[in-house]
Amino acid sequence: MRDNRDDPFGDIFDEIERMMSEMAGTPGAARAAGDAGFGDETHVSVYEEGETVRLVADLPGIDKTGIDLQCDGSTLTISADGDHRRFDERVRLPARVDEHSAAASFNNGVLEVTFDVLEPSADIDVE
Repeated sequence: MRDNRDDPFGDIFDEIERMMSEMAGTPGAARAAGDAGFGDETHVSVYEEGETVRLVADLPGIDKTGIDLQCDGSTLTISADGDHRRFDERVRLPARVDEHSAAASFNNGVLEVTFDVLEPSADIDVE
């Protein structure tokens, strides 16, 4: 089970993972929210809209049946297979989300995924 507190080293580890993946030839293994990924022809945007986080990704040449989404509450992993392409991307979300609230749609090559934002962690008084 993941700890819901903010990880002060999360950005550093994401950057190290991204650099290591680039050296190994795996493009875009870890991206910050809002970064473009999947190469030059694809764009990924993430929006925090009050109680909702919304991700929009362009996936040209991909069929809906070739898309696999996984979320751990702070990162969305998008894997997509097409006839001539394979995309794998991890996008860090701007807020902790309830991964079970996910709703996804795919129309004309555009993937849209929405999540409900989780309440911040509660403080615990020590007596």
